[in-house]
Parts: sequence; C-alpha cells; structure tokens
Amino acid sequence: MPANEPLREFLRARRSRVRPDEAGIPAGVTVRRVAGLRREEVAQLVGVSVDYYTRFEQGRVSPSGAILERVGAALHLGADGVAHLGALVRGGDVNGGSARGGGARGVSAGSQTVRAELGWMLDSMRAPAFVVGRGLVVAASNEGARRLLPGLPGTAGALESSEADRSLARWVFLDPDSRHLIVDHRDVARDVVAALHRQRALFADDGTIGALVLELSAGSTEFSGLWAEFDVVQRRRGYRALRHPLVGDLTVSFESFAIAETDDQALIVVAAEPGSPSADALARLTG
Repeated sequence: MPANEPLREFLRARRSRVRPDEAGIPAGVTVRRVAGLRREEVAQLVGVSVDYYTRFEQGRVSPSGAILERVGAALHLGADGVAHLGALVRGGDVNGGSARGGGARGVSAGSQTVRAELGWMLDSMRAPAFVVGRGLVVAASNEGARRLLPGLPGTAGALESSEADRSLARWVFLDPDSRHLIVDHRDVARDVVAALHRQRALFADDGTIGALVLELSAGSTEFSGLWAEFDVVQRRRGYRALRHPLVGDLTVSFESFAIAETDDQALIVVAAEPGSPSADALARLTG
C-alpha cells in the first residue's frame, strides 16, 4: 500500500495540537523534541503497537472503524474530524455526478451541474440562496443572493468565467471586496478552509482542488496559515455579520443543505430574524 501523504500531514498536524497533559500523559523530565504528542504516545492511547500506528500514519494499513474512532478520541478530532480521517484513509472513494441541467444562472464544470428543477426552486425563492459544488464553485444563485452578496462568484459573466473564477474560496481570500462586505471574515475564511480540506479528502483524484489549494497558498498568507492548522469542523448553520454598501450593517442566519443525488453540492439559504432591523434591511434588498 503506497504512503498517503495527506493522511500523514493531517495526523502529524493534529497530534501536534494535543498537549500531553490534555491526553492524561504525565510530564516527563526529558525535553520534548516535538510539539504535542509523540507517535508512541498516540499508539498507547489508541491501544496499538508503535509500529502499527506508524504504518497507519503513513497510510500503509487499513484500520477498522473502531481504531479510527479511538484515534479520533486520542487526537480530540470530534465527529467531523473522524469522518475526515476516514475519507483520507479511503483515499477519496466518492464518485460525483448528476444530470445536466440549467436554471438560476446554473453553470458548473465537469460533474457539477445544477438540475433544472433546482434552478426553478432557486428562482422562486425570495430568500437569498445559492449552490456551491466541488472546489466551492458557485454553480447557481438567485436574485436575492446576488443583491445580498455583491461580487459573489458566478453571479456576473458566469458563462464566460472559468471554474476557478467562480470559486467562493478565491473570492474570500483573494478579493479585497469580500473583506469589506463580511464583518466576521476570519470565521468565514476558517469555514472555507475546512470545506476544502474535506473536499480534497473526498475527491482525492480531482486535480482542480489541489491546484486551487496551491493557488490560494501562494496568493494568501492567511490561507496558508489556516490550511496548516488542519481544522476540518464543518459549519452547516450559523450567523454572518455583513456591512452592505446599500443597506448598512445586518446580521443574517444561514443553513446548508446537501443536495439529493449529488456528493459535492450544497444549497445555502439565508434569512434574518423576523421583525429585526436586519430583516427590514434584507427586505429592502430583496423585496
């Protein structure tokens, strides 16, 4: 079995973040040469030999689900981290694909295609909504999303723009306008990096994701720093603070929904608390 470099990078980064005292390991008298846990300490916590754990970290064994869970507990990975670990171990065995269709500026490359029916639904929704796919490409958006998020990729000239140009990740890290619009920009940046980590694990054979990561690493020190943290928590709902050029400050909630019959698309829907100043501002934009 060949070495699995993404798996090795992930495990080394995550064990470096766990202090020995957090894992119940008493402090020793010798100087530690590595930050966090040593391989032998993780092996002890997991209940396997040091040789087995070393080969596991190199991607040279096929661990059981129980071992993955114990590694996740030892490294404080959480549910999303364990799922990400499993995807890395499998090397990305998910196959993408959906029927080709249009609607609501539906544009997507490769297997990322928005179904016509989904486009109709987007166009009929008053709430801002958009679809992101592999590489966080914005494959479709409705009028509300285009008004709420000016500059959102894929909302202007989408037919002519490349897939990379339509990536939400490029917008967040390389477009200064996104920083003016998104007040909690650092939180959004973290979520984008986590999503790209997940996609790189799930779609290991898709070179476009790796190319996007390289481009963002070269163009943004913020991205390269966050990427090295290997935080893979997936935020599927929450709040965003925006500073809109037309209606000023507002706070909106968002929910992310997996799209049926796809493995790489999600529908993002945005709303504001009824009766709040933010709801009034959103109504002026989308009404």
